[in-house]
Amino acid sequence: MARTYRALAALLSYPTEALQAAAPEIAAVLEAEALLPEARRTALAGLLRAFAQQDIYDLQERYVGLFDRGRAVSLHLFEHVHGESRDRGQAMADLITLYGEHGLEMAPGELPDFLPLFLEFLSLLPRVEAQALLAEPAAILRALADRLATRDAGYAAVMEAVAELARAPAVGASAIPDEDPNDLAALDAAWEEAAVRFGPGEAMDGCGTDRLRTRLRAASRDAAAA
Repeated sequence: MARTYRALAALLSYPTEALQAAAPEIAAVLEAEALLPEARRTALAGLLRAFAQQDIYDLQERYVGLFDRGRAVSLHLFEHVHGESRDRGQAMADLITLYGEHGLEMAPGELPDFLPLFLEFLSLLPRVEAQALLAEPAAILRALADRLATRDAGYAAVMEAVAELARAPAVGASAIPDEDPNDLAALDAAWEEAAVRFGPGEAMDGCGTDRLRTRLRAASRDAAAA
């Protein structure tokens, strides 16, 4: 098991005062496990120091403005695979089943494809298994890292770390088109139109985990074909 995944999950979660207080501990975990290269750990340590010193309301406003306005950098992985497709519902069900098989309980109202939750789940697994699962949405993670690089350097550094652990390809892929982060009216319109439909999708043979991996690989196939 690797606590590095949980540390990165915390950095991609909604900022709280408790999270600020845990910044030194998060930095210590990243340094102790050394799953990331030294340069990446150093960058994240600097980010954590700044994070701990900033006003919590400024941090929260920054997070909401980045991740809750528009969909291009959505932290919900299956949006980048299925978009508004009803197939997302079956993929969600498979992921919930996988979490339950490993003893991870979700909070009420939490969606299973939320990247911080997925990373927390990976922290419960043996490292080889965790890395293999993280590699499935690697093309999505690359797209997120590239898009965040034009929006917020701090969160881009976190996503680059996640993409590096996933051994992400050079080219990313997402079913969600990129957006102009400065066009607020267009971002709001795109968000309002993105209705999430849950329900049965197309039947697929095999167990839930196999279906899950097949769906996550969809974005990687799209990247290879581009």
